[in-house]
Amino acid sequence: MVSALRRVLVCPPRSAGWADKERAGAWQELGFLHAPDFEAAENQHRQMVGRLQDAGCQVLSMEESGLSMDAVYVHDASLVTDLGAICLQMGKPSRCGEPGPHAAWYKAAAIPLLGEIRLPGTVEGGDLLWLGKKILLVGRGYRTNAEGISQLASLLGPYGIDVIAAPLPHGAGPHACLHLMSLISLLDDRTALADPSWLAVETMELLRKLDYRLIEIDQTECDTLACNVLSLGPGRLLALEENRRTNSILRREGFDVSTFAGSELGINGGGGPTCLTRPILRED
Repeated sequence: MVSALRRVLVCPPRSAGWADKERAGAWQELGFLHAPDFEAAENQHRQMVGRLQDAGCQVLSMEESGLSMDAVYVHDASLVTDLGAICLQMGKPSRCGEPGPHAAWYKAAAIPLLGEIRLPGTVEGGDLLWLGKKILLVGRGYRTNAEGISQLASLLGPYGIDVIAAPLPHGAGPHACLHLMSLISLLDDRTALADPSWLAVETMELLRKLDYRLIEIDQTECDTLACNVLSLGPGRLLALEENRRTNSILRREGFDVSTFAGSELGINGGGGPTCLTRPILRED
C-alpha cells in the first residue's frame, strides 16, 4: 500500500450519477451531509486526478453504470492483489450493485479475477489494510462481517497470506461509514497515520508487535477525514487540503504532502483520497 503508485482506477462524479437529479436526490438516504454540488465535485475530482498524474500515475476511469453517488468511492467494491482481483460484497445495501461493474472492468483490462465475496458475507475495501505482503488486516464492523472475513481468508490463505480481523467501534452506528481506513492509513513500510483512541486494543498491540510507528492526527480534524491519506510512493502522500493541521504534522515528519480540495467530493459523502481511488498497480 506504500510503494510507488503507477496505475489507479477512479470513478468521476458524472460516472457515479452526481449530475442525475433522481440519483442526486437520494443524498440523505446515502448519508451525505448536504445536497451535492455536481460542478464543484467534478472540479475537485479533476484536481485530484491532476495530482495523481503529477506523481507519475496513470489514471483510468470507470464509465457510467447507473449506480448510486457512492460509486465515486471506487476503492470499496474490489481488492487488487498480486494474485488477481477480488470482487467484494458491499455491506451498504444501496451499493450492492458496484462489484459487478468492477468485475467487468477487470475482465476488459485483462486482469484476472481471484474470486469474489458472496452473501451472506460482506467485505468493503475501506476495511482492508495490508501490513506488508503477507498480512491483511480486516476491519470487522457494520460494513464487513465475520462471514466475509472467513471467505477472504479462504481465498488468500492458500497463498500464505494471514487475514486478521480487527474489531471496529460502534461509532455513530450502522448508518455511518466507519471503515478501518477511517482510523488509520499507512504512510510507509513502518509508519502509519492514525486516530489511536478509536483503534481497538488488539489492533494497537499488533501494530506495536510489527514495530509500526504511529503519527497521530490533529484531533480537531477527525470529522474532515484527516486519517484518510493516500501513499503515492516513498515519502509522498495525497491528502485533503482542508486538514491543514494534520498535513503540517506530516510535513514536519518529513513527508511530501500534495493536496486537493475535498469539501464536496470527499467530506460531504465521507470518503477521502484512499476511498476515491482503487490502486491497480504499485511498483517497489
